[in-house]
Amino acid sequence: MSNIVIGIEGLVGAGKTAICRELLNKIPNSIILQGGNLYRAIVYSLMKSGISLEQLKQSMKQMDSKAIMDKLKISFKIENRDTVIYIDGQKIDEENLQSAESSIAVSEMGKIANNSNMYIFGQQIIEQFKKNFNVIVSGRDLMNIYPELDYHFLITASLEERIRRKNIQYKGSISEEELRQNIVMRDELQEKSGFYKKHDKTIIVDVTDCKTVEESANKVFRYINI
Repeated sequence: MSNIVIGIEGLVGAGKTAICRELLNKIPNSIILQGGNLYRAIVYSLMKSGISLEQLKQSMKQMDSKAIMDKLKISFKIENRDTVIYIDGQKIDEENLQSAESSIAVSEMGKIANNSNMYIFGQQIIEQFKKNFNVIVSGRDLMNIYPELDYHFLITASLEERIRRKNIQYKGSISEEELRQNIVMRDELQEKSGFYKKHDKTIIVDVTDCKTVEESANKVFRYINI
């Protein structure tokens, strides 16, 4: 039986990344490719150099996201079956990539940047790893990046539940009202970019009532034939 590719997208704060990691325990010989973290690494690196969000938005209109990634020496490795980001040879902690500020910037960039070469790169990476592994791909616009997905999931949850989960992620360092504004803004940006589009193959999984990550992952896994 040939290896499969599972695409998992999700509303902001619905728990997409945690679900992907839990699926590693259920899908044999599997790895996670976290495409979104490549974008996060670009934004993190640029903003750390002192470029403001407004400057970033202006510069991205004329720039190729894959070319920027190469110029900044951004790369990744699969370690412990998951994606780890490196910038100029230095491993970047995921908490740095997942900050609220960079999350907004990533959503802005996804709407503006020229992603055609990045999509080609993504296709090539998926094909490369599919030869040896079952591949769980986490990211946005996955059906356009890799139309041959065996499964395409969209993880959803209520706004209130997503605020609650983000509050846990940020350990209460951001007020609930700020989190609400952040999530609503990112939802709007993602929708304008076409990233919440539902395709014929899309399976929508609502995890609002799930009490644990394992319970959420089980709701996804029941659709997967492996």
